[in-house]
Amino acid sequence: MSVDEEAAPKLHLVFGGRVRDPQTLDFTDLESIDLVGIYPNYAEAEEAWRGKAQRTVDDAEMKYVVVHLHRLLEPELAATPSS
Repeated sequence: MSVDEEAAPKLHLVFGGRVRDPQTLDFTDLESIDLVGIYPNYAEAEEAWRGKAQRTVDDAEMKYVVVHLHRLLEPELAATPSS
């Protein structure tokens, strides 16, 4: 990892909640969204996501996701393969 990569974390948001259909991201109650956290890299975000998702594996209407915040904040960098 280069010095530039260490200095500029690629932020990721993990959140979850109840969805109408498990194959979509149509969250039913935005007031009860579980904001897990913001992480400096995908590996940490994935670990947090996996922990939450595995606890709700028997509830098909609960879904947790990882959002690549760095892609939203810097869309010109979204096309880079390592994000």
